[in-house]
Amino acid sequence: MKTHIGRVNTGVFTMDYCSFGEGPGTFVILPGISIQSVVGLADAVAEAYSPLTDDFTVYLFDRRNELPETYSVHEMADDTAEALAQLGLDEVCVFGASQGGMVAMDMAIYHPELVKKLAVGSTAARLDEERYKVFKRFTDIAESRDAEALYLFFADMIMPEPAAKQSREACIQAAKTVTEGELIRFIELTEGMRALDLRDKLDGISCPLLLIHDRTDRIFGIDCAQEIIDRLSGRPDFRYYIYDGYGHASYDLAPDYKERLLGFMKEQAY
Repeated sequence: MKTHIGRVNTGVFTMDYCSFGEGPGTFVILPGISIQSVVGLADAVAEAYSPLTDDFTVYLFDRRNELPETYSVHEMADDTAEALAQLGLDEVCVFGASQGGMVAMDMAIYHPELVKKLAVGSTAARLDEERYKVFKRFTDIAESRDAEALYLFFADMIMPEPAAKQSREACIQAAKTVTEGELIRFIELTEGMRALDLRDKLDGISCPLLLIHDRTDRIFGIDCAQEIIDRLSGRPDFRYYIYDGYGHASYDLAPDYKERLLGFMKEQAY
């Protein structure tokens, strides 16, 4: 499948993206934090999301390239909204995973004209100091500049043990290409989630919403999903599905995940 890699220039910042597919709808992916940009894996992303490409043209956006000294999730959402506007995209179907889910929810709250339908996976509406502890372990390793340890710990935390073991050699090889700048960027993006709390703003999401989580998620426990469910369960346009056994990376590992997203995005208005 042919993929396009592009860069949005707003005059204030630049943001990299890739696109693929030729479907009539527009589907936007907001990924979670990664040690290296997922835009560099455009072909693999296109293959993974190929079930959607008959119905959608798919865009995947990274975070902005020029990070400010502090960069909150809300600012990430504003910047993503600006990038979509620069490309003439509106009323899009959005899927956000992990931190990308936080960004996607914030964007749907504050830029409702852009988001037609929203799906979020392996995410949370808040990240207080207690919940931040697992991310502090990530940043501590990154600050030591041990890219291999970071990659391996990252895999151990987001995947079930068999999948993490299978990915071990790939992680070791990828770590050899990590730059100091990428480690600094990883720390800065991780810090941007501190003190996030969207719980009281979730009612501001006016579009249909699908939440997908996994009961064994070691990054955002099932209680994170339950908080969102408790806030939105009375809405007729809210759906949720809970996997069991795929961990945080269920968006990559669950075999029917993309079909589940497609079914929700194609579902008729409620």
